[in-house]
Order: sequence, then C-alpha cells, then structure tokens
Amino acid sequence: MSSRSNSSAASLLDELQTTLAHGTVARRVETLRRVTDLFLDGVVDYSDDQIAVFDDVFNAMVQQIETQAKALLAQRLAPIAKAPPRIIHHLAFEDLIEVAAPVLSQSEQLDDATLIANARSKSQGHMLAISTRRALSGAVTDVLVELGNEEVVHSTVKNPGAQFTDNGYSALVARAESNDAIAVELGLRPSIPRAQYLKLIAVASASVRQRLEAANPKAAADVSNAVRQATRLARSAPGTINRETTIAHGLVRSLYEDGRLDERMIANFANDGKFDETNAAIACLAHVTVEVAETMMVESRDEGVLILAKVAGLTWSTVKAIIDMRDDLAGMKSTDLDECRVTYERLRTSTAQQVLRFHRMQQGAAASAPAA
Repeated sequence: MSSRSNSSAASLLDELQTTLAHGTVARRVETLRRVTDLFLDGVVDYSDDQIAVFDDVFNAMVQQIETQAKALLAQRLAPIAKAPPRIIHHLAFEDLIEVAAPVLSQSEQLDDATLIANARSKSQGHMLAISTRRALSGAVTDVLVELGNEEVVHSTVKNPGAQFTDNGYSALVARAESNDAIAVELGLRPSIPRAQYLKLIAVASASVRQRLEAANPKAAADVSNAVRQATRLARSAPGTINRETTIAHGLVRSLYEDGRLDERMIANFANDGKFDETNAAIACLAHVTVEVAETMMVESRDEGVLILAKVAGLTWSTVKAIIDMRDDLAGMKSTDLDECRVTYERLRTSTAQQVLRFHRMQQGAAASAPAA
C-alpha cells in the first residue's frame, strides 16, 4: 500500500473508532461507503494481511448498519475475487435475501461446502440465488434438486454452467414426470447422458416430446428412437406386460410344444419386427425363461443375442436379423456386424451354455430376493 493509501486508511480507521462509538446511523453508512471505496480502489495491490484488516473493519460495521447499506455492501463486494472472506460469509448467511443474494450468486469466496451448508439451512430464495451462479458442481446441484422448490429446480436445470451427478439426473427425471417445464429444460441440456435421456422420454408427456422435437428439429428422429428404446427397456418391468404380449408368448409356446417352431419362423418374426414373438421363440429354443431372454436381448449389448442364438443353434443370417430388429426398435446402431459374425462363429456352444447358466442363476437370485 502506498504512503498515501496508508495515511487514508489510518485516518479512516481513527474515524471508524469514533463512528462506532458515537456516530449516527447516517454517519456509519457514510463511513462504510468510504471504507468500501478505499478497499475497491486498491484491492489489486493489497496483501492478504491488509485484506484481513478490511475484513475486521467490515464485520465490525455491519453489526450496526441498516439493511439497505448491507445490501449495497454485498452488491459492491460480490464480484470481487479477492473480497474479504469473512464478511462475504457473513453476508451470505443473512436472513434477508436482498443482502445474501448478490454474494450467493456471484462471489468466488464461497466454496462448495459453504454453498451446501447455506442451501440446507437457509431459504428457498437463498437456493434460488445459488442456482444462478456461473458454475455449479454436482455436489451443490444434488442439494438444490433435493431441497429446492419448482422455481429453484427450474433455474438450476436452465443454468448452462451446472453439472449434475447420476443421482441428480435421476432425481430430475422423477420431478420431470409431473412437471413439463422441467422436463423440457432437462431434455434440451446437451450434456444429459443418453441413459437418463431415455428415462426422461419414457416418463415425458406427448407435449414435452413435441416441444423437444420443435426446439431441435435435427433431433426429431432421435426423440422418436428414444421413445421406442425407452418403451422396450421398460418391458422388463412385470407391470408393463400387456395382453398382446401375453398372446404372442402363448402362441410361440404352442408352436414349440407342437414341434413346429424352427429357425425359419424366428427369422420371419425378426424380419417382421415382432420382438415379443422373437424373444419368446429364442427363449424356447435356448431353454430359458422369457424374462431371462428379454433381459439379455435388451439390457446387454450384442453379446447377449450371440449367447442366446448359439445355445439355440441359429445360423448367422438369423442372428443378424435379430440384431437388426432389436437395433431398429431401440433406435441405436450395434457394433461392427462383421466383428459380431466372427465372434459368433468362434463362440463355442459349451461356452455359451455356461454363460447362460450364469444368467439363469442371476435371474433366480433376483426373483427370490426379499423386497426392499
């Protein structure tokens, strides 16, 4: 600090002592303004020790000034990277949002732990201010999504600098099911993982899907594909098996028991895009339950299809038809088919049977496990 600055600071500090002891409210506010001016004029050159002195001064003065003056102080200090940390913390935890909001939304002196503590202990207005920060970590957004009201969550999702954990995305998808505004904002985030996007599409209303398509016409096909894939992935839930599925499974079981189910029928089912019939048929020939077959067909990559087909004794042309059918329904593209063919030809039936036994054991363990 220059000698002139030192002289100004010394003069102000002497005045501060008198003001705090005997000054009127108006004089305290004017002294605070002058201290703030002095700090802002030289903040670039101040050492940590000098900033600490200002921190002491600010904290002493805010105890005896009105709300409007505190709010002005918060507005002036919030954008300053080297702002005194203790006064910033004090202002952030003020009950009055007009005082806390400027620092909560801007100050770099507030770390994640402080922001999380503030969100957990203060008001929805405090969380709303936090949600507008230039950058938000997944740890902070987890709390905002958990505790925030609709306005807070909507603001957080709209923030391009916000990051989300898997838990955060899952919580947002759950909230989006009953809130179209959140659903649209979430669906438009370029960073949303595809798995979470599929979950969102599965629960979103038709109007939300239309708005996502309208907002990004190039992604219209992706939305349609996501709807098909999400619907197919949801089929593993027992409550989603409909009457048509039950009829299809029964028809294929009758064909198998009559000795009329063969590879040609499976190829025809696959070429016609009949997932339920194809799945039931391959389950019959591989001697597994429909549930095991569907889990391997849907939730695994191409390996699940290859294992089932090898045990069922299918040729590559039929396997390829099954892969093409599944990919078309799921709206995705498999890995290199030539590589799949080589893998399938090298795969031993005994190896496929061992893997299938493992899947059956997993399915049995899951079925017998007590409900949480």
